[in-house]
Amino acid sequence: MAFQKAVKGTVLVGGGTLATILGLSQFSHYRRKQVNLAYVEAAEYFSEPVNREPPSREAQILTLKNTPEFDILVIGGGATGSGCALDAVTRGLKTALVERDDFSSGTSSRSTKLIHGGVRYLQKAIMKLDIEQYRMVKEALHERANLLEIAPHLSSPLPIMLPIYKWWQLPYYWVGIKLYDLVAGSNCLKSSYVLSKSRALEHFPMLQKDKLVGAIVYYDVLDGATNWNKLP
Repeated sequence: MAFQKAVKGTVLVGGGTLATILGLSQFSHYRRKQVNLAYVEAAEYFSEPVNREPPSREAQILTLKNTPEFDILVIGGGATGSGCALDAVTRGLKTALVERDDFSSGTSSRSTKLIHGGVRYLQKAIMKLDIEQYRMVKEALHERANLLEIAPHLSSPLPIMLPIYKWWQLPYYWVGIKLYDLVAGSNCLKSSYVLSKSRALEHFPMLQKDKLVGAIVYYDVLDGATNWNKLP
């Protein structure tokens, strides 16, 4: 009797296992069929000829005139304006972007490719006691650190050497750059330092030698994966 129960239990377990295997096999076959179908649809989609000719400026202006209302108006078609417009469109907002010239023809075309906090903005903040300029530098330095953390393959620390040709400029710029390090706080990449005239010419022999006093080196971030770290 015990043997019969054991046999029945084995048969039940075996039957359940067989059913599970058959079910998984059918499901796997179904998934492969769906994936193959998706590949076919994708291939057909990309094989179709696509009209990549953008609309003319006149056609775009006409569209702007004929649209009674927009959710967002972006002024300036540079890197920042185009990015804001793209983000707004992906959120389902009716977006208009206006640009006086061609896209990225202004400031974006003369980009330094640097992700920086803005030393000159800090200078304005100190000289004019402008708290908003200071906050902008603080926020930019925070975002610089964020980008280094989340996208190290697209950004890298970059030493920047500032040649000095007047003695009074050496302490003046040194104090300014040190304040830049101080504002960065824990996000400071590396402490700035002073180079002698001989050391500056060793790194950059093509510098104008006459009246060269020395140089100051500080760090910012290069927008790109290339590491240009040639200074110590």
